[in-house]
Amino acid sequence: MDFAMTQRSQHARRRAPRLVLLAAAGLLAVGSATAATITLNETGSSLLYPLFNLWVPAYTRAHPEVQINTASTGSGTGIAQSIEGLVQFGASDAYLSDAQMKKNPEMLNIPVAISSQMINYNVPGLNNVHLKLNGAVLAGMYDGRVHYWDDAALQHLNPGVALPHHLIVTVHRTDGSGDTFMFSQFLSFTNKTWEQKVGYGTSVNWPAVQGAIGANGNPGMVSAVKSTPYSVAYIGVSFQGQTDKDGLGEAMLQNRAGNFVMINETTVPAAAAAMVPKTPRDERISMIYAPGAESYPIINYEYVMVKSKQPNA
Repeated sequence: MDFAMTQRSQHARRRAPRLVLLAAAGLLAVGSATAATITLNETGSSLLYPLFNLWVPAYTRAHPEVQINTASTGSGTGIAQSIEGLVQFGASDAYLSDAQMKKNPEMLNIPVAISSQMINYNVPGLNNVHLKLNGAVLAGMYDGRVHYWDDAALQHLNPGVALPHHLIVTVHRTDGSGDTFMFSQFLSFTNKTWEQKVGYGTSVNWPAVQGAIGANGNPGMVSAVKSTPYSVAYIGVSFQGQTDKDGLGEAMLQNRAGNFVMINETTVPAAAAAMVPKTPRDERISMIYAPGAESYPIINYEYVMVKSKQPNA
C-alpha cells in the first residue's frame, strides 16, 4: 500500500473545507475582478504540493469561475511571497517564527494537514534493509563526525548488518525548505552539539562535510539519492511512492521513547494524538519528537500562510 498517498488522501478529505476558507480569503484580494476572472496564486512547500494537486481540481470543479495556480518552490519562498503579498497564500512545512510574527502580525498560520518525513538512503546491497538511525547519528552524519557507513555508532544501532566502509554522502536542500526546518529541528531536539552549532530553520548553515550534495526541492532530493551511491537524505512522505519505485532504503528512526519506528498508519497518528491537543490559539507548534511509545519522531503540521486583511478588500 502506498501509505504516502493514502495519508494525503485522508487529509485531503478531512481538510478540504480549509481550502475553501483559504480561497475565500484570497477572493478578497481580487474583489474587483469579475466572477469569471478570479485568479488565486499559491506557492511554497514541495511536500504540500502533491496535496494541492488533489484539492485544487476538486475545488475548481465546484467553482469553475475560480482559477487556482499552484507552484512548488519551497517553504521559504511560500513564506516570503505570502508576507510580501505576491501570492494570496503560501504553503510551508514550517510555522512563522516569533520574530516573523512580531514583524508581520497580520499573518495567519493555518494548518491544513499533518505530514511526516522519511530518511532515505542508497547503500548498495542494503536498500532492502531498514537501517536503524537516531538523531545523534544523523547529526553526526550531517556535521562530519560520522564519516563512514560502518562507523561504530552505526554498527551499534545495527548489529549483524554488514555495513560497508564507504564515505557517507549527505544530501541537503539548497532552497528555503520546510523539510529542512523539520529535519534540522529533529537534530536540534536530539543532539546538543547540533543545537548549539547549527540550530534549525528553513535554511541553515550546513557544516562543511566531504562529498556533501545540495539539491532543490523534494524531487531534487529523490533524484540526488537515486543517482548517488552511499548517499542519505531527508525526504517528505508525499514522495514515498517515488522512493519506493526507485528502490531507495528507508530508515527506522528512534523515537522519544527509545523505540525504532517507521511511517505507518499507527506511528504518525500516535505522534499527532500526543501533540494536536497542545496546539495554541495561533496554531504555531512543533510536533517534532513527540512523546509516546509508537510515535514517529518527524511529523509536523503543514501550513498555509494568509494575510488576515487582503489588499483591495
